[in-house]
Amino acid sequence: MGMTNVLSWVSGSGVVQGVIIGATFAFLTAILILNTTARGIATTVNGWSSIRECGQPGNGILVRAACAKALPLVNVFEEAAYWTASTDGSGRRLDGRHTSVLRFPAGQLPPHDAFYSLTVTDTVGYMVAHAMHRSSLDDRSNLVENADGSVDVQLRQTSPDGQEKNWIQTPPGKFKLMLRVYLPGPPILDGSYRVPPVVRVV
Repeated sequence: MGMTNVLSWVSGSGVVQGVIIGATFAFLTAILILNTTARGIATTVNGWSSIRECGQPGNGILVRAACAKALPLVNVFEEAAYWTASTDGSGRRLDGRHTSVLRFPAGQLPPHDAFYSLTVTDTVGYMVAHAMHRSSLDDRSNLVENADGSVDVQLRQTSPDGQEKNWIQTPPGKFKLMLRVYLPGPPILDGSYRVPPVVRVV
């Protein structure tokens, strides 16, 4: 049977089409179940979501699969804490067409015994390529403090005059933020630390 005949048989076979449709529904159902599981074990405060259970050896297969989908290659929470945000503190989607600010009160940058990083990604979670290479900040970025000791992280497409050190360049459309803290400090481990909300300015 030639390749043309095989393709013709496949395209006209109700059995093959049924298998394809069934597999598609099974895949979509699995994604729905994993997303529901991830939401069920996630804690969201100020628009930032975290899953403390990821990486624990006693997790069941469904929780492990949900964690792998939400946070691939994640460590246990005591080694690395992860937060993601796709909305600001008012529940509006993060969008690079607007200027937003993430203000850390004085002394409230993420506590850690190693380092932290704040990264902008696309809505799926992939890194965003920028000509200015300003897609992330970390504890070695020498962030500039305000007069009261607070720190404003500028989230916008264009460079803010005089605040370049505190700037993360956002894409022109919707985006996500990921905050990672390695060897998180006691306020994170005991749950008392809160990542501040993103505030839309313009």
